[in-house]
Amino acid sequence: MLFIATSLAYFMASAFLNPRSNYVNQNPTPPPEAIDAALSAANMNDKTPLLERYWTWLQNVVLSWNWGLSPEGASINGEMARRMLVSTQLVFLATFLSIIIGVGLGIWAAIHHYKLRDRIINVFSVASMVMPVFVLALLIVLVAVSFNDTIGITAFYVTGLSESGVNGFFPSLLDWLRHITLPTIAMTGAGWYFYHQTQRTYLLDTMNADYVRTARAKGLEKSKAIRRHALRPSLIPTATGVAFSITTIFTGAVFIEQIFAIPGLGQYFIQTINQNNVNGAVAVAAFGGACTLAGALLADIVIAWLDPRIRIN
Repeated sequence: MLFIATSLAYFMASAFLNPRSNYVNQNPTPPPEAIDAALSAANMNDKTPLLERYWTWLQNVVLSWNWGLSPEGASINGEMARRMLVSTQLVFLATFLSIIIGVGLGIWAAIHHYKLRDRIINVFSVASMVMPVFVLALLIVLVAVSFNDTIGITAFYVTGLSESGVNGFFPSLLDWLRHITLPTIAMTGAGWYFYHQTQRTYLLDTMNADYVRTARAKGLEKSKAIRRHALRPSLIPTATGVAFSITTIFTGAVFIEQIFAIPGLGQYFIQTINQNNVNGAVAVAAFGGACTLAGALLADIVIAWLDPRIRIN
């Protein structure tokens, strides 16, 4: 599946992206021989048959894990490695907090459904859902800038993930925290509502299941009935949604990366398309496919752990 999807991405990128235009639009325009040489070095020369280019690309990936060069000659491997590290730093903490906050509030709201506290949480959840992430991020930036001006020091940075010249473990950790706080708040604020609404909906359905009502009828307390019989089955759809959102988490944070000037995978994917970088676009697509497969495997494992009726042979 991954091989087919990645190969299809290569053919589509080769059909729709035109690396030659990067050179033709320059002023002055390089000689045709120089353009052909540069494109041939990156295996993007449209004068070479597509199947020949694909075979060369496939051999490089399979035999030496070399994903090729950009039209400017930069290594795709190096760019992907650097940006994957940046995206991991950016999304890991925000994803963890979104899951903990969303699932926790979803469970709490379902237990107290239709009461005032449930309605208040739903108001904030709907507000997070309808507010575009770039609007939320810009509001957070404005608040942080005002806070920095008020206290007279830069407590929070609004661009990048680190400052140059910072040495030592604790100074580097503090510098990283001052950079990562604002994008983490923005991503958490834009993502927790999905886990809250999913968990609340499915827990309410499970709480009304026959086996839960039977347990209550036998005298089991509501909290124990929910914890022992309703909670784990209701977590299955949420766990599946978390697992299959891995790809979006890594490659979908385009607005956050753009606003906070963070060179991650989402920003790189947009750049590869704008710059007609066939090899780079295919590498990002392949990484997304690998994340999807990893998410599917993770979902199967988590579901088997949550539901004792499922056994993996």
